[in-house]
Amino acid sequence: MKKYNIQNYIRYKEDVKISMPTNKSYSFYERDELIVKFMPLVENISRKFATSQEASGVMSILDLIQSGNLHLCKAVDKIDWEKATESEDLEMTLKSFLSKRIRGGIRRDVDKNRGTMRVPEHKINEIRKDGGKDQKMVAMFFNSVFLSIDANPSDDNMVYQIPDKSDPYNETLLNSYIMSLLNKHLEWNEMLVLSKSYGLDGPKWSANEIATALELKGTSAYVRVSELKKQAVQKLIDNVDHSQVLDYL
Repeated sequence: MKKYNIQNYIRYKEDVKISMPTNKSYSFYERDELIVKFMPLVENISRKFATSQEASGVMSILDLIQSGNLHLCKAVDKIDWEKATESEDLEMTLKSFLSKRIRGGIRRDVDKNRGTMRVPEHKINEIRKDGGKDQKMVAMFFNSVFLSIDANPSDDNMVYQIPDKSDPYNETLLNSYIMSLLNKHLEWNEMLVLSKSYGLDGPKWSANEIATALELKGTSAYVRVSELKKQAVQKLIDNVDHSQVLDYL
């Protein structure tokens, strides 16, 4: 767990306790009262994140609570009271609705603060929303990872041809993860093309340098390198199981 000021944490808990509204029907709570009412829920969710491998060393319990409270406020504003009041257990319905959005918001903030991924936030959300059910999710992941220099706007079926314009992250862990997939699923020449084109295991190589290493000669050498790159990315999309991508995310 990332270090935090224990006195500030204790003071926060005391402030929430003092501010807690009196019990009444949920439909009679004012917005701010409802937010305070569910602040203990935010703390419970935050404590679970704080001791998880996902957030350990990335955000302190106070950081996580601050993030959770922000997303609690946003979630309260999105409650559909007409539908909520139709449920047999209003408290459980509200808790389920708010918990889902608090967890999702904290997880996104952890992703952004972890600094070990190059996949942009909106792509992470799309991948998780897809649920990892099919090859599309795997394709979305590799589309977000690889920056293609061979983009061809006329061919929108090849996911590797869509440039990723996201800001760069600290790529050490991501590169290590991708290299493990290359070693497992690709032939030697395919692995060399991808690893050197994108600098996964060191400085990037030019297409000419890659062609020389592969002993490709003539005017068609560049084309062959480009073809191998496309072939390699498509092989990853075809062979990497969605569970491997979800485990990384």
